[in-house]
Amino acid sequence: MAVREVFVESGTELTDAVADLGATAEERIVVNLGPQHPSTHGVLRLVLELDAERVVEARVGIGYLHTGIEKNCEFRNWTQGVTFVTRADYLMPVFNEVAYCLGVEQLLGITDQVPERAQVIRVLLMELNRISSHLVAIATAGMELGALTVMTFGFRDRELLLDVFEAITGLRMNHGFVRPGGLVQDLPPGAEAHVRDLLRVLPERLHEYELLLDDNAVFRARTVGVGHLDLAGCVKLGVTGPILRATGLPHDLRKSRPYCGYADYDFDVPVAEGCDAYDRYRLRIAEMRESLRIVGQCLDRLRPGPVMVADKKIAWPAQLSLGSDGLGNSAEYIRTIMGTSMEALIHHFRLVTEGFAVPPGQVCTAVESPRGELGCHLVSTGGPRPYRVHLRDPSFTNLQALALMVEGGLVADVIASLASTDPVLGGVDR
Repeated sequence: MAVREVFVESGTELTDAVADLGATAEERIVVNLGPQHPSTHGVLRLVLELDAERVVEARVGIGYLHTGIEKNCEFRNWTQGVTFVTRADYLMPVFNEVAYCLGVEQLLGITDQVPERAQVIRVLLMELNRISSHLVAIATAGMELGALTVMTFGFRDRELLLDVFEAITGLRMNHGFVRPGGLVQDLPPGAEAHVRDLLRVLPERLHEYELLLDDNAVFRARTVGVGHLDLAGCVKLGVTGPILRATGLPHDLRKSRPYCGYADYDFDVPVAEGCDAYDRYRLRIAEMRESLRIVGQCLDRLRPGPVMVADKKIAWPAQLSLGSDGLGNSAEYIRTIMGTSMEALIHHFRLVTEGFAVPPGQVCTAVESPRGELGCHLVSTGGPRPYRVHLRDPSFTNLQALALMVEGGLVADVIASLASTDPVLGGVDR
């Protein structure tokens, strides 16, 4: 029996990988890609077994960014949980918030009581967030493949969206703007005009990416046929989002299981059939255009009205104003609860200090995030705090497919394959 010689290039904890190599006459190299490397999209470690330049086996190592978000939610009231879940996948905070709040609202039995204006604003913010997330995916993929202009353009255009988020929510990321029952506050003055400016600028900007990449010989050589994963592989591994739709299946929760009124919006679900990194890029461009369509419809649907449920035993005060001492409840609201309604004052204090009680039960809700199906499992024992919060993050699920994409290919293609899956390690480790 021949003995194989293994060369370990760097890293630790490779004993198991080396031991599993078995006996062969060939020479293999086991190397670490990451965990701290620009092409790992966060703190991700890949253990690659190489036969010259070809990947024989790939193992994904996660857990370097664990934050305990789900466990922390058990020690806060239901409203405070929004502040934690928004930080899971930090590139799509609005989707984390909406998935969580939809679950809380379902447990409370107030899904149909959420005001229409709040639902429209939720959809507006989610679609803007989808665009900003896809821009990061394309920008970082371009950077990793040597297309630095794409990276510059991507983050340039993302800044426009972050400016809108800051104007509406007060923060560029991790907004905590969606609350059980509605929103923290209504749109500030000038927000609609700011968004309409985006609708005029972004279509032309998206076309710039197509001019740069669609027929670029180098980009096509690095992405066409790279990271192949067909429909059967996606279904077996539970892969969703652009990776699944790049196999030709138009699965999108906004169409198949609508929420937040998506059934009333006119938009298409783009698909492709190449099953590779190139088609995933093209798909994200098409999805951003559809998101712009939805945002335009949101602006047309905005009607005056409340942004929080009417039940004051549940509704976190949404009557806010910006004063010299910062953002707080409006003076008119304070005068009302202090001077005319003792019951409202009591509920205000209980909501802030204790929170509201949620009936016992459990629920699973899901939304279509930029990376696929984002699920939220909530368990209540009837108290003011969750018994269990769990996020089914698409980045975690989609990373399972990476080995299938890269094994048998070149080590240089690992970067393109990983970039096309668009993982965010904050959502993976949570």
